[in-house]
Amino acid sequence: MEALQTVDLTKHYRSGLFKRKNIIALEKVSLSIEQGEIFGLLGPNGAGKTTFVKLLLSIAHPTSGTATVLGHSLGQRALKEQCGYLPESHRYPGFLTALDTLIFFGRLNGLQEKILKDKAHVLLEMVGLKDWAKVKTKKFSKGMLQRLGLAQALVNDPKLLFLDEPTDGVDPIGRKEIRDLLLQLKGEGTTIFLNSHLLSEIEMMCDRVAILNKGKVVRTGTISELTTQKLVYIIQLSAPVSEDLRVRLSQSHFSLELKDTSLTVTLKDKSELNSIIDTLRADGIGIEGMTQQKTSLEDYFIQLVKGENDQ
Repeated sequence: MEALQTVDLTKHYRSGLFKRKNIIALEKVSLSIEQGEIFGLLGPNGAGKTTFVKLLLSIAHPTSGTATVLGHSLGQRALKEQCGYLPESHRYPGFLTALDTLIFFGRLNGLQEKILKDKAHVLLEMVGLKDWAKVKTKKFSKGMLQRLGLAQALVNDPKLLFLDEPTDGVDPIGRKEIRDLLLQLKGEGTTIFLNSHLLSEIEMMCDRVAILNKGKVVRTGTISELTTQKLVYIIQLSAPVSEDLRVRLSQSHFSLELKDTSLTVTLKDKSELNSIIDTLRADGIGIEGMTQQKTSLEDYFIQLVKGENDQ
């Protein structure tokens, strides 16, 4: 079942003298997110990622298009009651302790007073702030505020969690702990919508991603679909290739790179792979292993966005 679906969701702003200038923040964005998955939204600054989340939470309103979240139309109270949100730049009153902050947000969510304090303690332990419960937030580092923000987003046990740069300012150990927590929540059935510039984090956590550029979706897919170079294979050999065999392979239509007992081939057609294997075996060279070459999500993202911007 879909946790979130948008159809041609569009947002235009008016600016400039007499508001004559039309600014396109989002243009006909159509996405579908399944329940229980971690979905990443990627894009350069100004691509429209935060605007997209604000539309889904009715912090801003679309110019056109439709969306449903957890089966509800935008703006319905039942939708908001089932969502948690960690904005990119959040602030908490510095005179409140971490515990008081969570109790305050719990009250805003209509939680019963008799369970609030215990729940706040559980959440603080969950995000690694157990020993900081009674410390005022004005003494918190940026990373600690991110942890507190995540606890705040979980205070109402949301079915769908929107996180905008959740590990910003968090140290490597903290990022690992947050990553483990999000994977735990996913295992419990929570759907997570994640915005982040840390593409390595996205690559480790997300089931699927969408790449947004200049307000438009330019690519969607699983991490494997985006990063696997489908016709580039790395073949591990049982022995080095003779000079004669190297020459014969080089005369083929595909390109190859040979290093000791590792052969990297770039094919025009997958059927060429069988021909290579047959040639190697005919010369007594065994196949120890074979993998499709992958690029990093960061490299794929940069190449895609640069290509889009150059057009």
